[in-house]
Amino acid sequence: MMVTTSTKGRNIFAMMISLYASVNCLVILLAPAPLSVSSFSLPSGGAIPASRVNTPQLPVLLEPVSSTWTSSNEKRFAKKSYSNSNSNSNNNNYHVLYMTSSDAILTAPEDDDSSDSTAALQSTNDNNDDGDATVTQLIFNLVKGIVGAGVLTLPAGIAAFADAPSGVIPAVSLIALIGGLSAYGFALIGRCCAYTNTKSYRDAWSATISEKSSWLPATAITFKTTCAIVAYSMILGDTFVSLLSTVGIVSSKIPVTIGLTSIVLLPLCLMKNLSSLAPFSLVGSLGMVYTAIAMFVRYLDKAYKATGGFGTDNPISLRPKFGTIGAAGAATPSVAIFVSMLSTAFMAHFNAPKFYNELKDKTLPKYYKVVSTSFTIAISIFALIASIGFSTFGSNSSGLILNNYSTRDGLMNLSRIAVAISLVFSYPLAFVGARDGLLDLLKMKGTSKTQNVLTVALLTAVTGAALIIPDISFVMALAGATLGNGLIYIFPALMFRGAINRKVNPTKGEKREVKLALLSAFAGLLMGVIGTKMAITSL
Repeated sequence: MMVTTSTKGRNIFAMMISLYASVNCLVILLAPAPLSVSSFSLPSGGAIPASRVNTPQLPVLLEPVSSTWTSSNEKRFAKKSYSNSNSNSNNNNYHVLYMTSSDAILTAPEDDDSSDSTAALQSTNDNNDDGDATVTQLIFNLVKGIVGAGVLTLPAGIAAFADAPSGVIPAVSLIALIGGLSAYGFALIGRCCAYTNTKSYRDAWSATISEKSSWLPATAITFKTTCAIVAYSMILGDTFVSLLSTVGIVSSKIPVTIGLTSIVLLPLCLMKNLSSLAPFSLVGSLGMVYTAIAMFVRYLDKAYKATGGFGTDNPISLRPKFGTIGAAGAATPSVAIFVSMLSTAFMAHFNAPKFYNELKDKTLPKYYKVVSTSFTIAISIFALIASIGFSTFGSNSSGLILNNYSTRDGLMNLSRIAVAISLVFSYPLAFVGARDGLLDLLKMKGTSKTQNVLTVALLTAVTGAALIIPDISFVMALAGATLGNGLIYIFPALMFRGAINRKVNPTKGEKREVKLALLSAFAGLLMGVIGTKMAITSL
């Protein structure tokens, strides 16, 4: 039996007003007071080779800046003290690209051919080394980082387990739950950085787990970034086919994707300085807000009903279709596909150290406010777009929900234009993260020739994958179910356990929280196994 619009609206509203409390319960109430940095045992100091610095990234751009990093010649330990005999600070200028869910990409000046031993980055132990960003600024940046084009795939995630409108009820609940767990993992990473006085995900891992295994988060990020640019290519291909049809040019995805890659994306990816592309990230953020509003308008005016103005424009496979499986569908294994897609959508965790360390007069309570508020806003936007898209098109919700809207629909064409502009100009930054991450894992020197050759090879492989894979929701689900769950749930829990184990006198509450964190890690592992199986089965 179909749920009425008013009843469904009340159900969604009731869940939405509980989101803020849910996130705060996970992020703030579970978080103990800040600990002393000197209470922890850290690995011995020394420079971090430049080959380690170019860690891979996940997309959605924050503004590139030029930054100077300073080294410290001393680190303190709780159980044993060590000193770094190298007293020479290496204050070279690096170009730092802040990217969502990532560490920073640092590239030495082009005329600097220094070896790994001289081009180095060291963590500092200066407790007063605060950033200058306010809580409001970081909330804006984190929301901008979380809410990307991936949200447009979520209606298809609901369609994976339901075909009746009541399916949005468990879907919104799952969005709140996964968003809350993601926020808790994000908060844990910042706490580990505060406890160990580290400034990157990889350094926090080295300080709390081990230096030798730091390749694990680097590999996870490289994999996630590669999946992200494959998804970008798929979205761009679909979007430009639709945009071309609005001006009377009929084409298909294969020639459009190949042409766009060769003429536009390849030259952009070969650029040496990408800082000029930063402002276009704002277009994508504003585009997501506009898309949510436009989708809501089309849902209310029923333009895509059989008798609506655009009801018969698209093929039958893209028109609204509803069945009888509603909320009960959430009890089936197919719901794991949606959960895995959410893990990808909420991915911002590799940037957690940046958000903590860039906070002005940083304290953990301030950081928790940034995290809880940002994830609450993101949860609300995700719930709105996912529920409206599914409520409009049901089980025929496309892997990219914009494909369900008519090319005659001027309201939605503006959304397509905003998404296209944002992705075209943020694509190179995501791509550089994947390329440099691959160079790092392969331990190859990042010379100009090597970078150019690898750029062409990797872009060719990514484009080929984008043309072969039939559905973008598969990419989102597989990426989230595999190493994405590691970055969000498992790795933060393990790092937190390591940090507490290195504390001289951990409290009973902290010990209990370690068990809670490990429980979330186990849940992430379980979701990953089931999600991977279901994602592969869905092909």
